[in-house]
This record gives sequence, structure tokens and C-alpha cells, in this order.
Amino acid sequence: MNKLKVVGMREGTGRLPAMKPPTKLDIIRYRYHHGCNFGSLFVLERWLKPSAFLQNAPPDRTSELAAVSMSVEKFGIRETQKAFEKRWEEALSYQVLDWLSAKACCTSIRLPIGYFTLGPKYCSGTPFEPYGEVYAHAWKAVKKLVKTLWKDEIGVLIDFHALPGGANKEEHSGTNTGKAELWSNPGYRELAISCLQFIASEISHMDGIIGLQIVNEVDYSSANMTDWYDNAIKAISSIDRTLPVYISDSWDLTATIDYVQRMDLCHRDDLCPVCIDTHVYACFSEADKACSPHQIIAKVPTQLSSLDGKDGNVVDRGAAQVIVGEYSCVMSRESWSKAGCTELSTDGKQLISEFGHAQSLRWRQRAGGSYFWTLAMDWQGGAWGFTDQVDASNITPPRNFLSSYYIIQDTITRAQQQYNLQLEQRMTEHTNYWNKTCPGELFEHWRFEEGFKIGWNDAMSFFRMKNKSCKPGGGDRIGMIDLWVRKRIVDSGMKGKFVWEFEHGLRTGIKDFETCAEVENLPLEI
Repeated sequence: MNKLKVVGMREGTGRLPAMKPPTKLDIIRYRYHHGCNFGSLFVLERWLKPSAFLQNAPPDRTSELAAVSMSVEKFGIRETQKAFEKRWEEALSYQVLDWLSAKACCTSIRLPIGYFTLGPKYCSGTPFEPYGEVYAHAWKAVKKLVKTLWKDEIGVLIDFHALPGGANKEEHSGTNTGKAELWSNPGYRELAISCLQFIASEISHMDGIIGLQIVNEVDYSSANMTDWYDNAIKAISSIDRTLPVYISDSWDLTATIDYVQRMDLCHRDDLCPVCIDTHVYACFSEADKACSPHQIIAKVPTQLSSLDGKDGNVVDRGAAQVIVGEYSCVMSRESWSKAGCTELSTDGKQLISEFGHAQSLRWRQRAGGSYFWTLAMDWQGGAWGFTDQVDASNITPPRNFLSSYYIIQDTITRAQQQYNLQLEQRMTEHTNYWNKTCPGELFEHWRFEEGFKIGWNDAMSFFRMKNKSCKPGGGDRIGMIDLWVRKRIVDSGMKGKFVWEFEHGLRTGIKDFETCAEVENLPLEI
């Protein structure tokens, strides 16, 4: 196995301490994430899981609290607990697990949970207090699900979806109050941080965890939001500062990028890496409803444009890392009315396919990962359903996921044959450019060289991680690139005015390996 020193780490100079290759945990956390939301399991939504609600439930009772309270009222605590535990136990069959791995090529799952999922202690003083015993073994069920997914090397992003009082007014916050009381209630905010501290302590010892999302879909411009983010991130960092933390963009990606760049500065190694979760839908806003399906599809290449001019320069600006935590292939009835067809017609199905393909490509280009909404539902799902969209080949994994183990190994061998030439060429280009641009000025170009070597080897480590037993095989790429660059700068211990040369070399080495290995254009068969 190639190690960093094999391809020429500068030794004996005292300039840069030996840096360890990426660990398996590093790779599952920082690779490109391709997956789906698990859906309505630990946080119920009636439109997705009507079987979990009483048949004649009033139409306005659609939340987890409604489901558990109506069940307890009719059947009692013990029978309700049995029914809920049975549903959690049976949520992931081995057939579905195999499909997620071999057909859907998921690297990870975003798993929504609520504060009530953590058990009776965390229900105290909330509307779930009378029903706390129902959730006595819910967290145990979460841990079992994570363990089961990891058997097929599918990681889990724990999504703290339903917070005390609600971070937004929707039913997926756990109740039907129509209020986002978290932000106005100090007690709820303190309870939410206690929940996150418990989760962080638990998952720091669990295999397969890629990160912790601290909140879902914050209402736009919520008071106390950034102060609460600060406190939550510090609390988690005190437990495990290596754990990636995901925050909601609160429907304002530009402002949230500015926030995380202040948190993700490369000289700050006391805080967890912070990533933004943004949700991209084309069926809710009036602007989207005014568009035809063709117009919606045409807009996809402009999504995530808030990143333009923000990412790609950690030293100067801080890391700007985004994942698309929710998206779908759904377009509104108003949009379909402008199409001259329906979504069920032949032409409509073709448009949905184009929409899915466009999104799959765009997220790979500009995000660190993406999670389709959703998997767990009582009905097949159509344009909402991950199963339907994957089986129709509308949502597609990166091509590098589909090649065999043997193709990956052969590709690495051929890429390595180009290494010395690439390094020499890039060093010459870098040196000549700065000598010409700033003649007579002193630089430290050795930092570029060291960065290139580390970047090349990091990219190779990600690409070669999977073994023969993985389904379907394939090779990983560094997807969370800004956060990975930040991590490697922190790992290096570099300081001073020329750290930018190391970053430039690191990014160049990563890109050159992927180019030489033809990662985006791999053959699918030998």
C-alpha cells in the first residue's frame, strides 16, 4: 500500500511534520455523500406514514405528538409502546438494506430524530412528558439502525429534526401547534443543547456516524438563532471537536455561509467543523409555481450560486461547505399546468427524469453531498419517493461509485505512473508564475510542493478505500472539500503568511489525481 512518504514527502527539513494518511473515519465523513433521508420513522408525518395514526384521526392531527397521544388514549401506554417499538424494529429489512447499498449506491443516510427519541428524561417539561415511557427504548432502536446500516458501510448523519418547542412551525417539529417556540423559550433552548450533548457523547463511540445535524429547517430570521448555534457548537466541541456539525441555512444560504466562514477559519482547531444543510425544492414558492417544468429544469445549474466567490479559499475566507439535505423531483400542479402534459404521462415522466439528472449532476458539482426526500413512507412516493426515483434511474449516483474494485486498482496504478511528471510540471508552473508576477519577492514554494503531495495521496486514499466485498464497489472522492482542506491545514500545524501556498498545492494535488485517474469518466467494466 502506498504511503505518503512513498511519493516524496520532504524528510529531514523540519518544515512539516509527518502527516498521517486519512483514516477510514475521515473518509466516510469527508467523502461525497450520496443518499436519502430515512423519512418518517422516529419523527412521524401523517402524509408519509398514515398507518402510524388512528384511521379516523382528525385532519389537523398529523404530527408525532398527535400519533402517540391518540394511540395512548385508545390503547394505553404499554400497547402504544409495543406498536411503536415494532415499527422501529421492522423499518429496515435486509432487502431494503441491500437495495440501498447495491442499487441506490448510498454512502450515507440522513436520519431524522426528535428530542423525545432520547427517552423519558428528555420529555420532562414538554408536551411529550405524559408519553415519555413510549420512547424508553427509542434511542436504543436508533443505535441498532445505525449498526445495521454500517454492516453495509452506509454511514448515518444524525439529524436532530424535532427540537423542544419547534425550530419551525411545521408538523415535522413534532407537534401541530403551528409555533416555533424554541427561539423564544430559554428553557427549551437549554434542553435542546442538553439533548445534543447526550447525542454527541453517545455517537462519539459509535461506528458509521458521519456527523450531527443540530437543527432542521429553522424559520427564516429566527431570534437568538446564531447565539444558540454558537452555544450548541461549543458544547459539542467540548465533547468531540472532530465531529462534523451540520446547521440549517434557515432559508438564507448567503447569510449562513458568512456565519460558518467565521467558525471554520483554518487557525481555529478548538471547534468542530461546521457544514451548512440547505434544502432545495421546486414546488412550494410562488416563484417556482410560476415556472413551467422546462423552466425549473433550466434553473438547476444556477442552484447553490451563493457559494460562488465564497468557497475555494480557506486561508483567506474560511471554509464554506454545503450539503443539500433535502430535495425531490416534485413540481407543483401550477407548474404542470404550463407543460401541456401531466407528470404521469410519457412526456411528464421524461421531464421528471431530466429534472432528477440535472439535480444529481449539480449537487456533485457544488455540494459536499445530497440526500433525497425520502425513503420511509407507506406509499411508493412518486416524485417524492427515493425508491421510485432510483428505480426509474432519475436519481443517479456518481459514476465513480459504479466501477469494480479491479478497475479502481488499475486506474490508481496508471495515475501513479503520471505522478512525478505532474508534480514537476505543477511546481514549475507555480514557481514561474510567482517569479514573473512578483519578481524579487521571497516565497516559500516548498509549501506548495508539500501540499501537492498530501493532496494527491489524500485523493488516492479516498478513491481506494473500498474493498472487494463492497457493493457495488467503486471509489470515493473528497466531497467536503473546503472542510477537508481546513482539516489538513490544521493537521499540518502551518502558520504564517505563506499557508496559502500549501492550500493551493493541496487543492492542485487533489484535482490532478482525480484528473489522472479519470474519476468522473471511469469505465464500468474491464
